[in-house]
Amino acid sequence: MSKIKRSFQDLIKVLIVFTVCTCVFYAAIRMIHQEYERQHRYDPPDGTAVKVVSPLDSEWTDRLSIFFRLGE
Repeated sequence: MSKIKRSFQDLIKVLIVFTVCTCVFYAAIRMIHQEYERQHRYDPPDGTAVKVVSPLDSEWTDRLSIFFRLGE
């Protein structure tokens, strides 16, 4: 009987440690998520930012040619 009781106690200890570690991990993930939620991803850039894409005034046939050549 004592062997079964000992095994049951060990099982309870493992379950408690697992539950505590899971709760700590979940709380840490929530804190990280809240930190990233506060960041404004779509703010206008600061400093000397340059617009990357500027439309070119080219013929549509030139654009089609580039598309077929480069797979753009």
